[in-house]
Amino acid sequence: MSVAEAIRTKLTAAFSPQRLDIYDDSEKHHGHAGHREGGETHFRVTIISPAFEGLSRVDRHRRINETLAEELRTHVHALQLTILTPAEAAKRM
Repeated sequence: MSVAEAIRTKLTAAFSPQRLDIYDDSEKHHGHAGHREGGETHFRVTIISPAFEGLSRVDRHRRINETLAEELRTHVHALQLTILTPAEAAKRM
């Protein structure tokens, strides 16, 4: 399973998102710290889920980081997160 697939599987199971977008931005970081041939080191994730209702921004990040602890420890060098509730996402649209 690719790193992106592992991220998708774990986030879907943990948060039942209404929307989950995962972008591999590794090529944008070619030659920078943490880059490896083959990519899957730098990701940008947008997740919209009711599971984040009532959680602070810090707590949301902690929950994502706990869910992806293995990937962050072994494969992922950088993870850019946009974490929203459905109501917050509706305001942005």
